[in-house]
Amino acid sequence: MNRLTANSLMVLTAVIWGVGFVAQKVAADHIGPTTFIAARLFLGALVVLPVAVLHWRARQAAVSLKDWAMMAMTGLIMCGASITQQLGVAETTVANTGFLTGLYVPLVPLIELIILRKKPHPIIWPAAALSVLGTTLMSGGGELAFGWGDAQIIVSSVFWAAHIIMVGYCSNRTGLPTVLAVVQYLVCATICSLWAAAFEPAIAAGLVAAWKEIAFIGVLEVGLAYTLQAVVQRHTGAADAAILLSSEVLFTMLSGMIFLGERMSLTQVVGGLAILAAMLAVQLGPLLSPGRFLERVVRRFKGSTAGIL
Repeated sequence: MNRLTANSLMVLTAVIWGVGFVAQKVAADHIGPTTFIAARLFLGALVVLPVAVLHWRARQAAVSLKDWAMMAMTGLIMCGASITQQLGVAETTVANTGFLTGLYVPLVPLIELIILRKKPHPIIWPAAALSVLGTTLMSGGGELAFGWGDAQIIVSSVFWAAHIIMVGYCSNRTGLPTVLAVVQYLVCATICSLWAAAFEPAIAAGLVAAWKEIAFIGVLEVGLAYTLQAVVQRHTGAADAAILLSSEVLFTMLSGMIFLGERMSLTQVVGGLAILAAMLAVQLGPLLSPGRFLERVVRRFKGSTAGIL
C-alpha cells in the first residue's frame, strides 16, 4: 500500500467517525456512556474476529507474550482515553472539548520526538498548528475557562496521542493489525462494562432503546473504521495519522448539517478550511519538498539517458 492510498483510507476513517457521532448523539438520550462504549466495542470485536482468526492462521507465526502484552496495553490506553474524555465532556463546554481534544495532534509528533527520538517531516508542525486552530474554530472558538472537566479532556488527549502511536507500533511489530483491533476492543469493552455495572443504572433498558445506534457504531465505526486505522497505520506515520484523523470534527459538522439540520457559522467554515489545509499539507508537503523534487528529476534524467545509451 503506497502512502497516498494509506492517507486516503485514513481520511475515510475520519469520515466514518464523523458520521458516527450523529448516532452517538442520538444514543446518549437512552444509554449511559460507558455502557454504550462497551456494547459497541464488543460488537465490533465480533465483526472483526473471523477476519483476525484467518489473518493469524495465514501468518503462520507465533505471537510472543510481549506482543500480546503490547496489544493489551493499547486497549488499556484506548479505555483511558474514552473514559476520561466522556467524563470531561460532562463538565466542560463544547468549545473547550474541541480545542483540548485537538491537542493530541501536536502531542503525537512531540511524544515521538522526545521519547522515541523520531523526527517528523518539517511540514508536520505547521500542519498540526493549523489542525488545532481549525478544531478550535469549528467547536466555537470561545474563550478557554479552565476547570476540572478541562483537565480530564487534556488527560484524554494525552491518551489519544499515545493510542495513535501504540497502534502504529503494535501493528508494524506484529504484522497482525486485525488481531490488534480485536484485542484492544475486548480489553477496553471489558473495563467499560465493569465501570457501567458499578455506576450506570438501567443498563438493559438502555441497550434495548439504543440497539440501532449500537449496531451502526459497532459495525461501521468500530468494526470498520478503528480496524482500518490499525491496518493503515502500518503504511503511514503516526504524526500524519493524527492530523488526518483530526478531520473527524469537520465530518461531524457536515453530518450534523445533513442528518440533524444543524448549520455552520462563518467561524466554523474558516475552521473547516484550516483543517482541510492541514490535511493537504500533510499529503502534498513531502511530495513537494526540494529533496523529493530533485530525486524525481534525477530519476527521470537517468531513465532518459539509459534509453539513449
